[in-house]
Amino acid sequence: MLPRAATVPAQGFALRAVVLLGALIAAGAALAAEVPFPTAEVRYERAPRERVFDGTVEAVNRATVSAQTSGRVAEILYDVNDFVEAGAVIMRFTDAEQRAALRQAAAGLEEAEARFNEAEQEYARVASMFRNETVSRARFEQAQANREAAAARLEAARSAVARAEEQLEYTVVRAPYAGIVSERHVEVGELVSPGQPLMSGLSLRSLRVNVDVPQSMFEPIREIGRAFVYVGDERIAAESMTFYPVADPTTNTFRVRVNLPEDSVSLFPGMFVKVGFVVGESRRLLVPAEAVVRRSELSAVYVVDEGRTALRQVRLGRTYGEDVEVLAGLDEGELVALDPVAAGIYIKERQGLAERE
Repeated sequence: MLPRAATVPAQGFALRAVVLLGALIAAGAALAAEVPFPTAEVRYERAPRERVFDGTVEAVNRATVSAQTSGRVAEILYDVNDFVEAGAVIMRFTDAEQRAALRQAAAGLEEAEARFNEAEQEYARVASMFRNETVSRARFEQAQANREAAAARLEAARSAVARAEEQLEYTVVRAPYAGIVSERHVEVGELVSPGQPLMSGLSLRSLRVNVDVPQSMFEPIREIGRAFVYVGDERIAAESMTFYPVADPTTNTFRVRVNLPEDSVSLFPGMFVKVGFVVGESRRLLVPAEAVVRRSELSAVYVVDEGRTALRQVRLGRTYGEDVEVLAGLDEGELVALDPVAAGIYIKERQGLAERE
């Protein structure tokens, strides 16, 4: 008859597990304490799962300033690639015709005011006589009509002056917003007419990225509503997104507009960038970015294992905050040096000590 196995309470297993875990943590701390530089443990963490598509950067504020009056270009104050403040004068036209029209309108206003004052006085005189029944109703109504006609002519004269002043103001072209001149369409001395393009510009402060995504990914992207723009090693979080409600009938893709935070200085209109849309979550092996050593096109980290420190090549993925994803070369639980310079000096000192012994 086989002997019965001894039974151990469940609390005993739990106690042994806690003791073993404490021993492993203590061993790891002791191992890290053997080297004269800080270390960190490679760990798995939950990170966004992304689908990456190509996009094109464009400026939110971009416009072409056109002439609003006729004239000859007298002065151009800015050229391509110049920064212009909002409201700054960018161009001037000759204004002899507009000033003459303004003087004529002003003279017409003076005449209309005199005619109105005369009609007003006549109306007051005739109204007084009508109340005394010394003039007929027809005479009174005629004076009243003359006053209303004079008032209408006065209002028209005032409108003519305002229009002439506006036409004169149009000879001075101002920037609608702060930005950079992207194209100049006229030269000094050129005759321009209303509607003719003068200068194009854009603002680098507000940018967005246009991306065409396949219809199979449109719903997950719209539901989560998170995206990141990648420019080299830089990762810029989208401020918001705009979804076009109609698909392109030729490519069956939906246009998504990724709005970027203001002053994204590393981006310029027309640039070709990568946009990662968050479609879920996944576990990723992460290592602190400060632990990575980059030499030419190779990436590596100093790994501390049982008191030995060695440089190991790794394959990296994307950056998540202060951490970098490790695709190959490391396993969870391994220790890496947070100060690669100190780790390299430490290895050389150990090698020199071994050679002397």
